[in-house]
Amino acid sequence: MAGLDSTTPKPTGITVHRKSKELELRFDDGSVFHLPFEFLRVFSPSAEVRGHGPGQEVLQLGKRDVDILAVEPVGNYAIRPRFDDGHDSGLYSWDYLYELGSRSDQMWQQYLDELDRTGGSRDPALAPPPAPKGGCGSHGH
Repeated sequence: MAGLDSTTPKPTGITVHRKSKELELRFDDGSVFHLPFEFLRVFSPSAEVRGHGPGQEVLQLGKRDVDILAVEPVGNYAIRPRFDDGHDSGLYSWDYLYELGSRSDQMWQQYLDELDRTGGSRDPALAPPPAPKGGCGSHGH
């Protein structure tokens, strides 16, 4: 998770738009960002998505229709969205949300390019099932 920087604008409003599946973020510098739920899920700051170091990122597949069930405040520095696919471990600091809003076009294009490169899909029906959790990947074959 990005650390808190005293120069980063602070949110003045967070609105969940259910129909458009967007999170609207307003910051005290006048910035307004509309971030799709899918974008937020794909770029979750959790270790499950980002890994524990460079090169360990896990490409998120099949998240086109993901929904946010709830957005919980975490202290005075972050929010924790609860997604309908069970993901709820990402803590989105104000710094990270501002970065997502500021860089969303570039980040989204990189994501689409990576999906294209790997043959992945945003559609749940076309995405492979998630790998089993735990273990070392050896199944005794």
